[in-house]
Parts: sequence; C-alpha cells; structure tokens
Amino acid sequence: MRASRDLVDTARGVLEGNWMGRYTRPSQSLYPHQWSWDSAFIAIGRSWYDAARARQELETLFEAQWATGMVPSIAFDPAAPPDAYFPGPDVWQAQRAPAAPRGRPTSGITQPPIHARAALEVHRHAPPDQHAASLDWLARLYPRLVAQHQYLSRARDPRGTGLAAIVHPWESGLDDSPAWDRDFDRIVVPPGVLPPYRRRDVGHVAAADRPTDADYARFLYLLTLERDADYDDARVVAASPFLIVDPLFNAIWLWSEHALAEIAGLVGADPAPHRAAIRRLHEALLGELWRSERRRFCAWDLRRDQREPEDTIVSFGPLLDPDLPESIVSVLCRELESPSFHPRRDGGLHYLVPTYDERAADFDPDRYWRGPVWLNTNWLLWHGLRQHGRVALAEEIVASTLELVRRSGFREYFDPLDGSGHGSDRFSWSAALCIDMVLAGRQAHERTDPRPRTGRAGAR
Repeated sequence: MRASRDLVDTARGVLEGNWMGRYTRPSQSLYPHQWSWDSAFIAIGRSWYDAARARQELETLFEAQWATGMVPSIAFDPAAPPDAYFPGPDVWQAQRAPAAPRGRPTSGITQPPIHARAALEVHRHAPPDQHAASLDWLARLYPRLVAQHQYLSRARDPRGTGLAAIVHPWESGLDDSPAWDRDFDRIVVPPGVLPPYRRRDVGHVAAADRPTDADYARFLYLLTLERDADYDDARVVAASPFLIVDPLFNAIWLWSEHALAEIAGLVGADPAPHRAAIRRLHEALLGELWRSERRRFCAWDLRRDQREPEDTIVSFGPLLDPDLPESIVSVLCRELESPSFHPRRDGGLHYLVPTYDERAADFDPDRYWRGPVWLNTNWLLWHGLRQHGRVALAEEIVASTLELVRRSGFREYFDPLDGSGHGSDRFSWSAALCIDMVLAGRQAHERTDPRPRTGRAGAR
C-alpha cells in the first residue's frame, strides 16, 4: 500500500511539473504543446485529486475545436519557441481552413475521440462540494462533445458504414503501427515535394526508438497533401492515399458514445441519438472489421478495400464495446494470453502488453509502436477486460504496468522484454493513467472488502 501511495505521489509531481497554467504538456522536452488525447488521459488522472484543473484541461482543448466539430490533434502554445516542435504551426498552416479557430494555431487532423469518456470520468471523480460545478461544466461541454462525434459521422464515413476513416497515421495515435504498413509503405514521396527539414524528435530521444526517416517523410507528405487541400474534409477523403478504418479508433468512439448517452441523461438531454449511434457502431465493428478466419479485428484499407492481417494492439480495441459477444471476447483473450503477446519465459523478464506480435519477423521492442508497451493501450485494455468480467487478466496487466513504472519511471513507452524505458521521461499520460489504475483499483477493492474502515483511507 505504501509503495502505491509513493507511486501516486511521484506521478502527481510529474503532472505538476508539466502543468502550463491552462493545460498539461506531455513532456518537458519533446512535446511542448497541448495534444488531444493526451489531455483526455491527463484529465482523468488529475481528476482524482484536482477536479478544477482536470476540467480546465478539457476546456482549454475544446477552445481549439474547429467549426466542423473536429478536435485537432495539437493545439499549439503561442508562447512556446517557434522551433520547439516540428512540424509546427508554420508547417501545418491550419488557418488556410475556414473552419479552423481564429487566433489559435492547431494541427489540421484529429485523434481518437476519447474525450466524452474522459469528461464522464472527471465528473464521476468530482468531490461532493464540487458536484454542482462539475455538472454545470458537463452541461457546457456536452454540445461540443456531440459536435465532435457528429463530425466523424458526417465527414469521415465515405462508405456509409457507420465507421470513421483516418487520413493520416498520426490520427490513430499509434503513428507507425504495423497495422497500416501495407498501405503506408505504398506511398511514394515525389522527389522535391518536401522542402529541407530537420527532425526535432531525434534530438531528444534515440533515433532507434523513433519512426524511420522514410516513414517520417511519408508522414510529412500526407500533411502537405491535406494542407494543399485546405483541410477540406471531402477533398482530403477523396484524394488521400492513406484512408484506413482503425478498429481501436472506432472502438474508442463507441466507448465514448456510451459515455455521451450517460452524460445526456445527467444534463437533461435526449440520450436516444447516442443509443442509435451505439447500435450502428457496434454492428459496423462486427460486420466490417471482425474476421473470424483470422480470429481478430482487422484495420480496413479503404483505398484497396483490403483488411490488414497484422496482429497488433489495435485488434483488441473492440474489447471496449460492452456488448461484444462473449465468443469474440474469448477469442481475443486467448490471443492476449498467447505467446504473441504474453510469452511465458521461465525465469525471464516480460512485461505486458506489447503493441505488436512478438513472434513477427519485424517486431522491435524499442521502436515506437512496433513492439513497446504503452501505458495508454494497457489502460484501454484494462477497462475493456474489466467490463467483460476478465478481471484476472486485467489485473495482471495493471501489475505489469506498475512494475514497469517502478523499474524505469514514467517513460513514454517501455521495452516488453527487459522493462527499460524509452522516449520522453516524466511523460504525463503515463503518470496520469498510473494514478487512475492505482486509485480506481483501490476504490474497487474498498467496495468489495467487507471489513470496517476508519479514518480517511482512500479519500479523494
């Protein structure tokens, strides 16, 4: 118990060190601005002990929401040095889009819509004396959350299936995952189309931990195509060489739609539209992305109309669907416990959950999303497994996660083979989600433990 308290205290110190006055930067070096789903994760962790700042975190992000309803992946801090991050606002030029917010530089793409779920969790953690203020905040944020989801339905569903397509790997949050290699590797960057540039990321962390130069050039090429289309969704979706339906992105959307239905009930709105959206997303995930012959959910490349077979963490995302059939839950759990993701090494180290099949020829335990463990995907799996009653596996993931942090600190990601930390240090979402895992686990234990309690154990 003492070790867990120390871990939470250290995590709080990380978040306070990264607090910028109105939002929390992901890290002190590599990521100086506000990132979309980072802020959602951060708000959840922070809400256990500072509800006001947790609410402000999301408020600040949604000030950068576009008129279309899109929540951009990055809201740039004008106070940061111009060369603090690449590609910065001068590269994105989001102001070319009529829908972009005036006077608030942003990127021109989005990230997974985890925000409604985050808003609900923030409200649930509000102390009693802040309940009314939290409910008022939730009522103000609700229309913006609805607009975010409507944007995905309206602008990102070119096949009319009910599922959203991403137009850039950065939109997935899992930038260079092998889940989209077959499509991404086909993108040819024409000679001379990119001006000379210098990557900032490899100046802060080891180049071997980051996307390759060839992949980075493809990232930038897609950015230029979207920028040259003035970020017009119809033009981008029609022409982008990268158009992928990601199981994890859409499962997060579905999970957040469940949260929106609950929020609607809390603020006096009609939950019926959200329940209809839940049914559409659930049916589309099963109908379009589940492949029983491969025993997994597959990313769908709309350009080639192909389901990608790579065995990655995105396949487990639909565990977030509380209505997922038990037969499919069992298949996914067996894969999670297989040697691909959970090898049993006699006397050897191993940490859960790698983001790519460890038996794949190109598995890399250190390179970004091509093998390392990330706390946010572990956190999402933990939630998905718990809601399906797979408590033992969920708690095994938590135990492994906390051991990684104790071993290597609040790093951006971790080698699943030896537990070493990689990427940025004192990484905000690692700290925030560690807080949530520890305190939510403690709260669940206290609810089921019949022994009497004294004092303020577990108080927020």
